[in-house]
Amino acid sequence: MKNLGWSLGIGAALIPLAGTALAQNSETPPTQNEIVVAAQRSGVPMWTIYTDTGTVILVGEIRAVPESTAWFPDRLKEATGEADRVIIRSRPKISPGDVFRLIFRGGSFTKLPDKSVAADYLDLDQRARLAALETEYDKDYDRGSFLMTAFDLLARRLDFDDETLDDDATDIVRKAAKKADVPIERPVRFRGEDLLDNLAEAPPTSHIPCLEAAMTATEIGPDIIEKRGDDWRKFNIPAVMDNPLEVALGTCWPWADPELGEDIRATWVEMIEGAAASDGTTVAVVPLRVLAETDGVLDSLETRGFEIGGPLWR
Repeated sequence: MKNLGWSLGIGAALIPLAGTALAQNSETPPTQNEIVVAAQRSGVPMWTIYTDTGTVILVGEIRAVPESTAWFPDRLKEATGEADRVIIRSRPKISPGDVFRLIFRGGSFTKLPDKSVAADYLDLDQRARLAALETEYDKDYDRGSFLMTAFDLLARRLDFDDETLDDDATDIVRKAAKKADVPIERPVRFRGEDLLDNLAEAPPTSHIPCLEAAMTATEIGPDIIEKRGDDWRKFNIPAVMDNPLEVALGTCWPWADPELGEDIRATWVEMIEGAAASDGTTVAVVPLRVLAETDGVLDSLETRGFEIGGPLWR
């Protein structure tokens, strides 16, 4: 259950603020440029969309930012407090009934089906790599689902989410918005039942790319964790996207699932287009991978004719 909860959680740049936000406790309201500058001074990658009615600030978020990555959350808080609205990710709806479903069907998530073993699905090279990792970490992955094996490699062997900052960009913006009474909008949440059904119906072979990417990241070792954070802070978006850890996180469920992945991307594009048509300033915190991947949100917005200012993403 812990692994599933972790997987639902993973599954990435600031969305510039739109328009002129009114400061509730200031005699002189900040201009939209002042809000954008405040957000930019936080030191995280962002893209700005200016429209006739305002500004949208897209914040490119990565999860599990290393403690060694220096950025300035207070400046993002300042910009958020002056915005007209914020958009942040939502979490899946997990009901008590979903928990019982997981208990009774747990084997379909954690084990390969019908007493099959890894060698029944992997080629010789893939199985040899997995065997080497089993030896190194004294683990037996032979019967485990490839998705759970990948999560174990990333979260426990590579330990990518250890020694990370307590709050990511979403947490910072959510808390600042609540404190300043700025409206918070979120994408429609997936039902836990739908997520569990989707995961249970996926054949083991669909998770092999995820396993391969997780093995590659784990084989390279922890240096890629700090490099990912450094490249994010330096706005080197192509390097972040090519980082083996980021590749692994984006290759695994739910991002790589054709149905769920498309729904996630389409929802973000729809919400950002809606913000661009609204008056005032919007701060949107979006997973960087969803923003900057090929045919991702930034590509889709550019195709729709939006002029996007910010770091190169491809």
